[in-house]
Amino acid sequence: MVDQPNFGVLGPLQVRSSDRILRIAGNKPRLLLASLLLEANQMVGSDALVEVLWPRNPPSSALANLRTYVSSLRGVLGTAGAGIVAHPSGYAIEVEKEQLDVLLFEDLVARARGGAEDASGLLPRALALWRGNPLNDLPASPLWDGRLRAITQARFGAAEEVVAMKLAGGEYASAIDDLRELIGEHPYREDLWQQLILALHHGGRRAEALHAYTTIRKQLIDDLGIEPGQDLRDAHASVLAGDPPPPHPQDDPATALSLPAPQQLPADVPDFTGRAEAVAALTRALSAQEPDGPPSIAVVVGPPGVGKSALAVHCAHAVRAGYPAGQLHLCLGGTDAKPADPSELLAEALRALGVGEAALPPTAHERATLYRSLLAERPMLVFLDDAADAAQVRALLPGNGCAVLVTSRRRITGIPGALLLEVDTLPPAESEQLLGRIVGAERLAGEPEAALAILEACGHLPLAIRVAGARLVARPGWALSVLQQRLADESTRLDELRAGDLEVRGSFERSYRQLPGDAATTFRALGLLGPASLPAWVAGAVLDRDCGESVVDTLVDANLLRLVGTDPLGQPRYRLPDLLRCDAKEKAGGADERLALARVLGGWTAAAEHARSRLPTTVFSLASEETARWSPPRETLGRVSADPVSWFEAERETLVEAVRLAAGSGLASSAWGLAAALVPYFDLHCRFEEWQLTHSLALEGARAAGDRRGEAAMLRGLGQVCLYQDRYTEADDMLRRSRAIFRELGDTRGEAVSICGLGAVEQFSGRHLRALGYFRHALAMFLAVDDHGGEAYARQAIGRVYLSLRNVNQASHWLGEALRLAKEQGDAHREGCVSMQLGRMHEVMAESDEAMRCQGRALDIFETLGDRHCGAYALQNLGGLQAARGDRSHGSDQLQRSLAIFQQLGDRSGEAGTFQTLGELYRSSGRTALASHYFNRAHELRRELRVT
Repeated sequence: MVDQPNFGVLGPLQVRSSDRILRIAGNKPRLLLASLLLEANQMVGSDALVEVLWPRNPPSSALANLRTYVSSLRGVLGTAGAGIVAHPSGYAIEVEKEQLDVLLFEDLVARARGGAEDASGLLPRALALWRGNPLNDLPASPLWDGRLRAITQARFGAAEEVVAMKLAGGEYASAIDDLRELIGEHPYREDLWQQLILALHHGGRRAEALHAYTTIRKQLIDDLGIEPGQDLRDAHASVLAGDPPPPHPQDDPATALSLPAPQQLPADVPDFTGRAEAVAALTRALSAQEPDGPPSIAVVVGPPGVGKSALAVHCAHAVRAGYPAGQLHLCLGGTDAKPADPSELLAEALRALGVGEAALPPTAHERATLYRSLLAERPMLVFLDDAADAAQVRALLPGNGCAVLVTSRRRITGIPGALLLEVDTLPPAESEQLLGRIVGAERLAGEPEAALAILEACGHLPLAIRVAGARLVARPGWALSVLQQRLADESTRLDELRAGDLEVRGSFERSYRQLPGDAATTFRALGLLGPASLPAWVAGAVLDRDCGESVVDTLVDANLLRLVGTDPLGQPRYRLPDLLRCDAKEKAGGADERLALARVLGGWTAAAEHARSRLPTTVFSLASEETARWSPPRETLGRVSADPVSWFEAERETLVEAVRLAAGSGLASSAWGLAAALVPYFDLHCRFEEWQLTHSLALEGARAAGDRRGEAAMLRGLGQVCLYQDRYTEADDMLRRSRAIFRELGDTRGEAVSICGLGAVEQFSGRHLRALGYFRHALAMFLAVDDHGGEAYARQAIGRVYLSLRNVNQASHWLGEALRLAKEQGDAHREGCVSMQLGRMHEVMAESDEAMRCQGRALDIFETLGDRHCGAYALQNLGGLQAARGDRSHGSDQLQRSLAIFQQLGDRSGEAGTFQTLGELYRSSGRTALASHYFNRAHELRRELRVT
């Protein structure tokens, strides 16, 4: 039996056969082998392997080079190289677990945790396989990160389990060595330090245990600015067992301390639900105070109705036993018309501490001094509810030894050392649990879909859920579907979310009335813009100024606008939570908001047209001259210019929503102008559903407004979608109606564009002579209006028809003219399109070398421009040519690449064409079963397109 090599990735890459190490020459073969070993016995896609080997700029020959490296590896591995198996879209290496250290490691760990009899010996064996950091002799690849992170975490977990077993068995010396090694890798893990301190202590090395605590405490303070957590302090205390407890606070006869300790916390919420992580963080922070240290401060912030006070009260009750001297509760009135004065709040606190009215100091400064003195002797939990800002809170902070819990609707960040805990709406599961506790789980279980719809309408906001639950409790005869239906209409939703003194709208109103004028205007206008996320420049458009960031910051700090992330262009994205959007929309009934809406839509149109002009495609544009434009800031347009495709991707949902909004608001020219501006992007990425949706919405709006040019433009665009989807009868109808309207309006160019569409319908339907008539007519119209781009398109289309008729002389003349025009205009994309047609012409003439050159030129142009869609058609053509020349391997590779792109973009027609060509390739090579499979897939796709 031939010796099978053993592979190692748990350290430098290693390949051993018998007693010798096999040398793999070159970084790229080693990277290839490492990638396969990390996913051993699973297929790794060729695209992923190319990304590892050429992470920034793969050559056009990357796939061919990849095959060369695979062959090279097989040669080094000898007969074992057969274990590298090729798949249609990648490669895999097949190994047994004993051959690969990471597989053996994972098997040993799994057996140990599965209750194997020799479990205590399996984990050390597993850890002994590690020789260092995985693949530390190779350049890192982001595609390895997930796998390497998982196995590294598995190693750490196994090492922790070994330590635990040693501690349980009293093997303290060995456990200490292991712990010191783990701490070297994770120097801030307090649980490891805790175990080390206890191991040293129990091992009779008390001085070292105390020194270890001193070391980690200094490290945490110096490096992170935090004190050790409770568990670590408890370990320290156990080492110091026998020390006297801290002295009990002495009574101060100057104050009436004979009164009972104040116990002012509001009642805990009996049906408090969820928020486990927030509760853990908050109780940990409130338990971290030290008698002589600064106060522990936690600030809970969040939007109205999110349950900040409920969370704070719940956590305060959880830690109240740690404050036997009492708890103070002060309501700061941050959402009142006039927040509480700190001097009056200090007086209230001092009275609770037993200071008589006559003994109250006259000034705020003196009151604060006495307040801090009393609390220094009697450490308490101080609950400051509904704070207005940091200044109001700072006036009420104790000097030391206490814990302070603050709630606020505003994001308070100006308090040094405070934990800031932002509370958001509940996750869906916790929302359902809360509603079930209010109305009964059985009632919810009877109508699960209605229950989920109610929670969705409530935006998972705890206050709204409580109101909805209260209404259902008050009406036990209601089916849940009754409330679901009443909440379905956004325009009346807030009316329904009211029960007794619980009211969602009233809670929102208290935050809204704190806003300055510009912020209030922006809040109202944003309510009109739908649920999609928005960039900050939209606020500038609302206010008709260049910069809107300061107003956005005001709304974010007030927790009325949510920061939801950053898009690929680096723009922060913002969104109004659903119920707040309903409230803002209710308030936005005036002329100012309508003008703001028109400016925002004008901004989207201007930005979309700016991005469109920088796309590689040369689709006909039919812009609306009547649409008002508003120019976004120069920085935004710079981002758009730098990466227009990414901008369209980031804004796609928002742009579609903007078309819907414009059409529904009677702003017809804005609707169809924006829809038209989106066409080149939709065309480039085959987003036919969104193309059809936006054009249908804008068409309806144009008809309602009597905007005939908008109607014609949208019919033209819808006809193009039908044409792409092989729905020729519908395309013909829409294009004819579009042409008629343009002719009625005297719009020669618009009519010519529609005629080109009609020519394409005729050509794709096989009526080539009629197609020629249309394209010649369009050419004359483009010449009449001096439209050189239209002229180039028409000449190319005429050449394409002649090519279909096998009239090579005429095809060469017209395509040559189109190519000349494209080069004169600097229209590289048109040049690429014409080059593809020239390639087909040379293929008809049996001039395969020239055909390959033209198709290769087209592919180079499209790849340079970043047009993957047209590039896929060039790949399809190249693959067919290579297959026809007998180079089936390269031909198949090109066709598979084109197929992958068509499938990613959703171009089913292109996909069908590639399947057809693949079928022809495999039929010519005698692989009839595979050929039949591809022919069937092509037939099925074309049938689906006809049905669609």
